[in-house]
Amino acid sequence: MTDAASLATALGLPGLRGATLTEVDAAAALQHRTDRKYLLPLEAAHLFVDRLADSHRVLDLAGRRTTNYLSTYFDTPQLGAWRAHIQRRRHRWKVRTRLYAEDGLCRAEVKTKDGRGATVKHALTIPAPAYGQLDAPAAEFVDDVLRHAGIPVQAAALSPAAEIRYVRAALADLHHGTRVTLDGILTCHRGDRTAGLDPGHVLVETKGGLRPAPADRLLLRLGARPVSLSKYIVGQSLLTPGLPDNDVRHLARTHFRTDRQPVTAPHLERTHAA
Repeated sequence: MTDAASLATALGLPGLRGATLTEVDAAAALQHRTDRKYLLPLEAAHLFVDRLADSHRVLDLAGRRTTNYLSTYFDTPQLGAWRAHIQRRRHRWKVRTRLYAEDGLCRAEVKTKDGRGATVKHALTIPAPAYGQLDAPAAEFVDDVLRHAGIPVQAAALSPAAEIRYVRAALADLHHGTRVTLDGILTCHRGDRTAGLDPGHVLVETKGGLRPAPADRLLLRLGARPVSLSKYIVGQSLLTPGLPDNDVRHLARTHFRTDRQPVTAPHLERTHAA
């Protein structure tokens, strides 16, 4: 699997009814949600999408049914966000800037966990050239969110720690207000090293309430089981020398390959110039 068009075809996205971004946001914005993740072979993912056709619509952006995502994650020099996740601390957090490449849209985002373990996401739209950094408005936003979440970390202590790139398709159940995302062509980058998800698999995430959604029940019937897998945590676990061994690394090694190569992203300059 080498490009977004091939991924869309392999997943069977052309056969789904489309929905606009406005429709998806109105029904399933879900900034406060429970995420469940699954690793699926492409063939099983295609079957999964096909069986969702009656209840779910695919996000369609002027005929485009996938989007290239680039996410730069920020962490402390001691990798506080990574360690909080690995140690399963109650107050886990992630800070990132995310670029939707084709649309030139960029956001600063902070994700935390509430008292019941649900994910709470806060986002601030920022200029596309600010991708990969925390400028003054983004830093103020990050400080405010983390302070209200009771997390004693400030933006001034954070620096870029890893970049994650992937192609995403988003499906929405407009009736139940839940979403499903499918991420393929997924790579994690740190310095001159990269780790990539096996191209024969996709990462499926369901985003809904505390109870499993119909999509979760369908995944169970297809033999899939939830996995604890964060893209950023995987990237750090595989690419940073000297980190303690952990369950995430054991899982990732069965589905990711690691290489050393120059990291370039020339399409970022074209997006910014647009």
